[in-house]
Amino acid sequence: MSSVQRQLSQLLGAWRWKRRAEYSLYSATGIHCRSFCSPPSGPEEAIEIHKKKLFLWFSHLPQEEKQFGGYFSPETMHVDPLILERNAEERAGLLTSPLQTQTPSSGHVTVEQLFETTDAWSEDRGLNVLLYGAVGTGKSTVVRKLVLDWCAGATLTHFKLLVPFSCEDLGQLSKAVSLRDLVGRKYLHLKKHPLLGGEGNQARDVLFLFNGMEKMKLDFRIGATELCSDPNEVLPPGVVVVNLLRKYLLPEASVLVTTRLSALDRIPQKYVTRYAQICGFNDPDRQRAYFTSRLMQQTGETAHNNEAHGLIELLYLNLQRESQLAAACFLPSYCWLTCATLHFLHFTDAKAPIRTLTGIYTSFLRLNFGGEVLGTGTGTNAAIQEQHNSLMLYVVRTVGKLAFDGVTNKRTSFSEEELEQWIGGKTKTDEELRQLAMFRTDVLDFFLAPCVESFKHSPEDPSKIDQKRYVFAVPAMQEYLAALYVVLGENKSALEKMTKQVSVAIGQASEDVSAIFNILSKFIPLRIFTVFNLLKLFPKLYEKISIKNQGSIARTMAAEMFRTEDRHNEDVLDQVEQSLLGVHGPEPQQISEAQPFELYPIFMGGLLHYGNRVLLQQLGCSIQSTTVVQITHALRKYLVRVLSYLILELSQPQPPEELMDLLLLLYEFQNPRLTAEVLASIRSIRLTNVRMTSLKCFVLSSVLSCTPASYHLEELDLSSCLLTQDRLPMLWPAFRHTFKLKLCDNTLLESGASTLLEAFPENQSLTHLSLMHTGLGDRGAQELAERLQQHKGLQELNVAYNNIGDRTAMTLVDACREHPSIHTVHLYLNPLTDVGKQSLYVRGDPKSQSGRRVKVLASVTEGSDLSEDWHPILSVIQKNISSWDRQRVKEQLKVFLRDLEWGRQQQQSFWKRLHFRRVEKGIRQTLRMLEKDTIPPSSGKSKWAINTRR
Repeated sequence: MSSVQRQLSQLLGAWRWKRRAEYSLYSATGIHCRSFCSPPSGPEEAIEIHKKKLFLWFSHLPQEEKQFGGYFSPETMHVDPLILERNAEERAGLLTSPLQTQTPSSGHVTVEQLFETTDAWSEDRGLNVLLYGAVGTGKSTVVRKLVLDWCAGATLTHFKLLVPFSCEDLGQLSKAVSLRDLVGRKYLHLKKHPLLGGEGNQARDVLFLFNGMEKMKLDFRIGATELCSDPNEVLPPGVVVVNLLRKYLLPEASVLVTTRLSALDRIPQKYVTRYAQICGFNDPDRQRAYFTSRLMQQTGETAHNNEAHGLIELLYLNLQRESQLAAACFLPSYCWLTCATLHFLHFTDAKAPIRTLTGIYTSFLRLNFGGEVLGTGTGTNAAIQEQHNSLMLYVVRTVGKLAFDGVTNKRTSFSEEELEQWIGGKTKTDEELRQLAMFRTDVLDFFLAPCVESFKHSPEDPSKIDQKRYVFAVPAMQEYLAALYVVLGENKSALEKMTKQVSVAIGQASEDVSAIFNILSKFIPLRIFTVFNLLKLFPKLYEKISIKNQGSIARTMAAEMFRTEDRHNEDVLDQVEQSLLGVHGPEPQQISEAQPFELYPIFMGGLLHYGNRVLLQQLGCSIQSTTVVQITHALRKYLVRVLSYLILELSQPQPPEELMDLLLLLYEFQNPRLTAEVLASIRSIRLTNVRMTSLKCFVLSSVLSCTPASYHLEELDLSSCLLTQDRLPMLWPAFRHTFKLKLCDNTLLESGASTLLEAFPENQSLTHLSLMHTGLGDRGAQELAERLQQHKGLQELNVAYNNIGDRTAMTLVDACREHPSIHTVHLYLNPLTDVGKQSLYVRGDPKSQSGRRVKVLASVTEGSDLSEDWHPILSVIQKNISSWDRQRVKEQLKVFLRDLEWGRQQQQSFWKRLHFRRVEKGIRQTLRMLEKDTIPPSSGKSKWAINTRR
């Protein structure tokens, strides 16, 4: 029993350790730590425990990092950003251009080099280093890597103790506390450590780290902040930090402070030993290293790594062109967004958690602005200091308004005057002007960057600098912020906003007062009572106005989805990829402002999803559930109405790319009920020539999975979609909902046929299956013949142009004869001999009564007669001739000519011979065009129909 008890005791100890560890997690926006309760036995042991705890806390990655799949750690994915040491006079200086690649005047340094001995250093006075940078340059990442390296003994080894603090946490503490208690509050094992006692010069081995100093209100005036040199004296947290920086408290200790540009002057220059600026990734090589560390860490599969390597090469080529992407990726945060988007586009897995493009952008903003507020500067008035606004909401009301104006007027670039108009606005109060100044300094450059094209084409004349224009760092960000601006209701008129506020106030008050007025109504004059009743009706009036407003949002979404001028654009996902990888080919000679904003309505739908609304709530941007319900109800009505009009009134099917965009909208919405009701009006999905990546396959299957079991498409056409065998399993849910399935011109091969057949037993409604030109070969066709009996409802099978020989073709026809319902099989454009063709016709139309008749389409002739199906066969060839192997088609057409000439010679009827000659003429004309390489693009009308039906 003692052995069992000992094992249980060990398990209980491990469980307690795990529980304690789970309560100690590092936040992406700061350093948030909770204390452990195990007291150390000595100073050295306390430091070892401290290193283990810090390593555990800082190794924890934000939730957003889990979407990449595989195993990631700060060590494997970290790339050092450019850090420049600045003089006090140039501390606010920035690089002249985001595309600057030359070495700056001040050399690149590491954080460790900033703490090397200088003239200002002495044993009785530590260093104060101020590390600053704009939003997204990588301050928090540098801090995380610094702490992890110190724990591992890889950097700053001359400091025995590193004590990190989050200024956001310290700024929220209301109780006064001593320095030792402040340390013990976060790190219980260090509460009584001798290095923090203030005796002798032991504190020279201590480094304090304060991350995000802009979130604390530090006051260095003697009259406002008393002096303190005792680590045990109880003071407000801000006073403790100020005395550490003054070198009045533990003067031997060194201090590292990180902050934003706007907060540089909050610490007087005399208290700062060194300034250093984090400048992000200033050259393509750093950016490439980051992309490699992210995209190459997949599951280890060779195919994924090869694809990732190809993506990295295309990205690098685009960065070397000094493209707009290179300007955006100057900030490491946009490198993260680029990797997350590419991972979503190329490595979506049906087994991974569902992700959406809207979710990626929302997570991106939460990583950079989660919990951030727009402070009020350096004022000391307590009442003013409490007036904080959500920074993200401020972004929406300023930059989002600019984005919305651009989308509305189809513009992607803006002049400095326009930025001043939309973001500067009219005359403001002093407080608003301070907030605007901070916003311009810290945040504006995160979203807007100088237009690279205008920079390249700008004149040499310095007097025309004012012509410089600005664009959003990545094009999709403009559409995302515009969509958020609309969904949050910020595009309402002033009257509508006032109506809402008054309605809410009256609605809340009327609930409490109604009961009293019901009692006193007998004693209140009739006029006053009538006015009160009118006020009670005000919320209902607002509700009607609100519903009308949400209906206009739904109309906008539907209208933007079906714009006539966008009908022939590539689908949205391909547009997003091109914005990242670039367009490889001749560059356009003229700069055009015209750009489709097809992501705009899709983002509007995605923002209504519950998961995105939760993240936005954390950013201070609230989307009410009633708003979601109203928009969803109206959107359902408008989408069904538009689709019905296109199909029934105009008899005009949607272009495949536009249909793919509609499916993406439904996927981003993540509303199964809405999806099912919209799809009920769609009877065919034709995605011909759409490049079906793994993501698009997943989107199609996810959307169709929302429909009831009784729902079936008349046709699902995935011809020429670059499908491969490995993507077929993702499409299994889609295959269950169709009567006719076309997979022509995809490289499925024989392995793909096997995968495909595994999915079909779940679809007993499939009647037509087309696998023309999919590379089945004899083995794939043989397996198809063996498993045909599992699909009882199949009526027509097309395996033309699959390199099937005589023997396998005969086996397949025999299997079709034994099938209860197959009546037609297509075998043309296969290497069949004349004897084989004749045998196929005989087998398909047996004289005995022992087998069923099956129509076999193997050539334009049947023996000496012209096949009754010659026109469909030649129409298929005409439709695909521009994309098929020209030599193979020419050889097959010559075989058809030989069959026609022999059949014509056997005919006695003049009219039949004339018919033969007309078909021959059309084939010969096509052969001449093939030899001259002058085949025009398919227009949907067969020339044989024109030549032979005059």
